[in-house]
Amino acid sequence: MRLFKEYFTTSLLLTTAGLALAALIGFRYTGSSSGAMQAVLITAILVLLEISISFDNAVVNATVLKEMSAVWQRRFLTWGMAIAVFGMRLVFPLLIVGMSARLSPWQALRLAALAPDRYAAIMTGVHHQVAAFGGAFLLLVTLKYFFDAEKEQHWFRCIEAPLTRLGRQESAEVGVTIALLMAVSSFLPDRESLSFLLAGLGGILTFLLVEGLGTALSASEEKMASAHRAGIGLFLYLEVLDASFSFDGVIGAFALTTNIFIIAIGLGCGAMFVRSLTVLMVDLGTLNEFRYLEHGAFYAVGALAMVMFLGLFLHIPELVTGLIGAAFIGLSIRSSVRYRRQQPLSATE
Repeated sequence: MRLFKEYFTTSLLLTTAGLALAALIGFRYTGSSSGAMQAVLITAILVLLEISISFDNAVVNATVLKEMSAVWQRRFLTWGMAIAVFGMRLVFPLLIVGMSARLSPWQALRLAALAPDRYAAIMTGVHHQVAAFGGAFLLLVTLKYFFDAEKEQHWFRCIEAPLTRLGRQESAEVGVTIALLMAVSSFLPDRESLSFLLAGLGGILTFLLVEGLGTALSASEEKMASAHRAGIGLFLYLEVLDASFSFDGVIGAFALTTNIFIIAIGLGCGAMFVRSLTVLMVDLGTLNEFRYLEHGAFYAVGALAMVMFLGLFLHIPELVTGLIGAAFIGLSIRSSVRYRRQQPLSATE
């Protein structure tokens, strides 16, 4: 209970305020108390949906956040939260709709407020481009981890050891991602194939730019404020990573409501809980305590990337996506506990 109060009080307070705001929005659109309660219920479901889908994101974030100073960790919870809620879950979808329908951001906002069904139709109409960008970025995040030539600790050695050897080839993860994008695009209609490839290449370029910027900012330990510069690079990486995770949730949320403001509140409050969970894991050293937890998280990220691609051809409920990630996390924790129990026995042999 003490840990919950210490790390999740702010998230709980913001969620309470968000539910109250959702009630006001629901009443504003329907003019009835039942409409207000329905908005509150949908918002609560979206909070849980975001937490379930992004739990693996919290673990991946923790692997990056532990390399950041306390100052940048706080900024991740403050500035990063503002970017996550208002940027990735409200402004960014507006920009996508604006570019697709050739509208200004203000016109897109008016469309979302006054004609939410049309707004939702435009948003879901560019699903293939969103899936290409987010899927390519998340796949590169996964492959970068498993293709690391210096990686010595494996969960499934028969899978991970060959990938580590493959990672000795320059830019192998980029080549694999491009090959997969080309394979997926070949099954899409001609009118979507090119835009899918271009969006996927955009995801690859974004990953390379963020990676390159992070490397450049932290290249020299002799430079003044090198830790500060490294923090900037890692902060940007986390924000793009969060955006990639949020794409699928934003698209899936339209199955529950077409009100962009309800979606932003629900997913934003869920993102706050994920961020608090990330900091909790860093402070408690959870990644060190559970040997294979990091592995499970990156398997879950890779699975999410595949789900985003498969979602172009099959309807995959967000609940299934969340359960896949939870399964990898749960199995990795179980394997970690088993490994820890076997250590005393192996030491005495």
